[in-house]
Amino acid sequence: MKTNLFAPVKPLRDGSRVALVAPSGILPDPEHVTRAEDNVRSMGWIPVTGANVSRTLGYLAGTDDERISDLNRALIDESIDAIWCVRGGYGAMRLLPDVDYRALADNPRPFIGFSDITAFHAAIWKECGIVSFHGPTARGELSDFSRSSLVKAVVDQTSSCGIAPNGRVLRPGKAKGRLAGGNLALVSSLMGTPWSVDFDGAILVLEDIDEAVYRVDRMMRQLLLAGALSKCAALVMGDFRPPAGETNDERNRLLDDVIAEAAEEAGIPCLAGAPFGHIDEQWTIPIGATAELDTARMSLEITGE
Repeated sequence: MKTNLFAPVKPLRDGSRVALVAPSGILPDPEHVTRAEDNVRSMGWIPVTGANVSRTLGYLAGTDDERISDLNRALIDESIDAIWCVRGGYGAMRLLPDVDYRALADNPRPFIGFSDITAFHAAIWKECGIVSFHGPTARGELSDFSRSSLVKAVVDQTSSCGIAPNGRVLRPGKAKGRLAGGNLALVSSLMGTPWSVDFDGAILVLEDIDEAVYRVDRMMRQLLLAGALSKCAALVMGDFRPPAGETNDERNRLLDDVIAEAAEEAGIPCLAGAPFGHIDEQWTIPIGATAELDTARMSLEITGE
């Protein structure tokens, strides 16, 4: 198996210093910071917790100035070997104009998180042209599955995906392309901004939570009408948890039907049910790396460049 797939991003080692930042939503429980620090230590790394991670401003983890201060301080500190976002929520896109992308481009390190952190993944690819990692947030309870994929990505730098055990083929086919995307709401919200996802030739990975079927339909339709999906090589859908008390079959309109319809109109293969999103068992997906999708095998393999 090939290694060092994600160069020039540096792999993590025992004793690596990992900055913990909260650039989006509030941490509702102080225990989440403790768990994040424990997760870092459990990987053999050293946690360096941002000064403002426990700040609050309504639904945000502090003011924009406080949140960007922690993030940029970590980026310019050459002793920091990785940035791991403690949680998602909302607020990342508010910071995009002020991120010190040059510091990351000059010293490429793993940048890890998912959900709202999708905004940073899109911006990092646009501004730096390096891989970042759509993986568990630091406060999560890491399952063996999630831990293994994370290690493959940021330590071993090998293929961190593979066979989707609960995959569903919505449109068959094979494709090779650069991985892009993340949270569907963020992917759609970033369109028209300087940090919109780069759809050209991409294997687009999408997940979301608390979105009714009609809202997923609306966002997918936006991607279709904007011509974004037709630029993609393939579509890989992760977990889509509906709002509490609802199912993914609102008024007999199945989520898979909505996604399959979009893939058919775009003319691209589509695999649903891949293990990523707001679930315990999740892949760490290297956004910006090259991958191959084979729906017959239910597989997404990272190949590098």
